[in-house]
Amino acid sequence: MYNEPSSCKLNILLCDDDKDDCEFFKEALDELCLPTALTFLHDGEQLMQLFCDKTLDLPDVLFLDLNMPRKNGFACLVEINSNPELKGLPVIILSTSFDKKMTEVLYKNGARHFICKPPDFSQLKHLIQQALASIAEENIAQPDREKFVLTNLKSDVLSP
Repeated sequence: MYNEPSSCKLNILLCDDDKDDCEFFKEALDELCLPTALTFLHDGEQLMQLFCDKTLDLPDVLFLDLNMPRKNGFACLVEINSNPELKGLPVIILSTSFDKKMTEVLYKNGARHFICKPPDFSQLKHLIQQALASIAEENIAQPDREKFVLTNLKSDVLSP
């Protein structure tokens, strides 16, 4: 399901097959007290079908799980960045595991940031806030490589 964006709210789309992770994300976002509208999708095929509907506005940012059934996040990222109508959409990749080589491939394929899902709620909240602040600051530009991977470490970034 997709929500129409509100002019004063940041329209966030989360595509993640893990419903617990979706709820965890929603709770963290709610605690940030930002004016947002959050929509969930649970697989990559559903996401790409949504983007085929030309009557809906694009979200302001897409948080995309890397490992999903049917169509994974990497395949979606490649499709998004090969489509001129979707190419400017900021995509933040989420994954439960960190693979330095994969982060390099994701960076080269146009992801805006990579977040390794932390087990701690306050860390997740911090990473979501960091990602949204970066999107606001960078606007459409992809950040430098050293700012690509967002982490829960005090240094805030980890080079891919």
